Amino acid sequence: MDIQALWEKARKQTEILRMRLSDLSTFETTAVPYLFLAESSLNPGDTVVRRGQVLIERPAIVLPGFSPHFEGFAFDTDLHVSDDAVTTLLLVRGIQFPSLKYRHQLSSLDLFEESLQKAVRHFSDQLAAAEDVKTGLVIGPEDAWQFSLLLLVGALVVRSAEGDLRRILEQWRKRQQQ
Repeated sequence: MDIQALWEKARKQTEILRMRLSDLSTFETTAVPYLFLAESSLNPGDTVVRRGQVLIERPAIVLPGFSPHFEGFAFDTDLHVSDDAVTTLLLVRGIQFPSLKYRHQLSSLDLFEESLQKAVRHFSDQLAAAEDVKTGLVIGPEDAWQFSLLLLVGALVVRSAEGDLRRILEQWRKRQQQ
């Protein structure tokens, strides 16, 4: 399946069931832990469980406007496309990520030997019992997990934008007063 078809598949099938409550940090690195669930293509009736986090950070060098840097999403190994091709695909569709560094870190890849619906219930209950307000819970297609995670991150970026602008202006005003 080509990259455009995978994007469309992820866009249509991804559901963000739970997002971190707090906004992304304006000036520091934000860790966005996640649980990604997908119906297994190899073991019908079972669920693939990916746990990890996406670190959203300011890059050490200044990137041109709307030039995000994606690292660790395995676009090259899993989808056989470059990070630049993904950025171009998103730009062509009018999707712009801020010029930040988005670094994916996978912590585990497991199989939950129950249906997707039972997995959703199980992990939702687990997050609620732990009072975890930072971990996102996302379901989507197994072969387009990268795009499902980008949809989660994009939703957080959009939600945080207003607060980011306010914090940047406050910092600028403080510098002007000094």
